[in-house]
Amino acid sequence: MTALAAGFGTGLSLIVAIGAQNAFVLRQGIHRDAVLPVVAVCALSDAALIALGVGGVGAVVVAWPGALTAVALVGGVFLVVYGVLAARRALRPGGEALRAETGTPGSRRRAVLTCLALTWLNPHVYLDTVFLLGSIAADQGALRWTFGLGAAAASLCWFTGLGFGARLLGRFLSRPQAWRVLDGLVAATMLGLGGMLIAGA
Repeated sequence: MTALAAGFGTGLSLIVAIGAQNAFVLRQGIHRDAVLPVVAVCALSDAALIALGVGGVGAVVVAWPGALTAVALVGGVFLVVYGVLAARRALRPGGEALRAETGTPGSRRRAVLTCLALTWLNPHVYLDTVFLLGSIAADQGALRWTFGLGAAAASLCWFTGLGFGARLLGRFLSRPQAWRVLDGLVAATMLGLGGMLIAGA
């Protein structure tokens, strides 16, 4: 139980930081658009990456330093493009910040693909889950998989709460101006993170 709690606390402390993935889940949750598939993608992706870290894959990836550089460049470009699109929504005349497509197959498909890109093209995700959590789990010895299970549970709880709890903000975002502000914050987050990734690569 101690290893499980340690994994849960460590995983939660890394996940709750504001980033591209959290901003996207929050926006989907507020708009109630493909929330379940987006939450599932985030939680399952984190579980897979945590398992790789606990299994020691991080040490193998370190031997190929070009991997993170490539991911940083591609992920940085993707975040910049997504940030530009969010900025366009925020600046759109009349405050039409978002077109309602809730429940349509195209909307779900686009949301899932975007979420996959925000997750797997972000090198910070690898640093947090594969390398950092993996190294901490190694210190747990025989209980490292219990530690990893706790971290995966933290990810599931966080993204479920963020995605489905975001709808509580719906009445505060009933005005188009509120959506423009939200999209402006999303744009600033994406452009900032994307720029840093490209510069750091």
